[in-house]
Amino acid sequence: MPVTFDAALAACPLVAILRGVTPDEAVPIGKVLVDAGFSVMQVPLSTPDALSSIRRLVDAFGDTTVIGAGAVVSERQVADVARVGGRLIDCPSFDETVVRLTKKYGLTPMPGVATATELFAAAALGATTIKLFPAEMIRPEVVKSLRVVVPPTIKLIPAGGITPESMAPYFAAGANGFGLGAALYAAGRSPAEVAERAAAFHAALADLQAA
Repeated sequence: MPVTFDAALAACPLVAILRGVTPDEAVPIGKVLVDAGFSVMQVPLSTPDALSSIRRLVDAFGDTTVIGAGAVVSERQVADVARVGGRLIDCPSFDETVVRLTKKYGLTPMPGVATATELFAAAALGATTIKLFPAEMIRPEVVKSLRVVVPPTIKLIPAGGITPESMAPYFAAGANGFGLGAALYAAGRSPAEVAERAAAFHAALADLQAA
């Protein structure tokens, strides 16, 4: 049976965002991330041929890794992702219809929120993993305040501008993981460079978890 999202995130609370990856690059990039310990990856649907890349990642790593899509903003896109085997629906915003359909398909919603109102509305629909986006606007102090009132069963994942150096204050404030974009992967970046950046993120995470 394929790994569940909760198990994958517990094993490695770093979500790799592969914006700009091509179908031919997807598996080589995915392999260095899996080798580095990543177990959750998504390809934003704003990326050309994103569904082809998602399908290739699912075929190569779908049993041990949760593969999904980012930048999901419509019900049609949820259906498209489900059709190619994606299991994570990562959204830049909170859309009630998208969350409901995601759960209907048996996939994991990760709606993006920028306010406490959106966060609680998403949680009321059964979303248990919430993306705090953009993190540049949601500072660690905000995360700390949210963590006081948000049930511990709700996982908070800052995304947007996260670097190995910026994780510590979010982690101390109660973040449960991180969405990693351009600091990990950018279009055209080689597998070797991605592997180096992945190692830096893992080293920073290990230091936080050991503290």
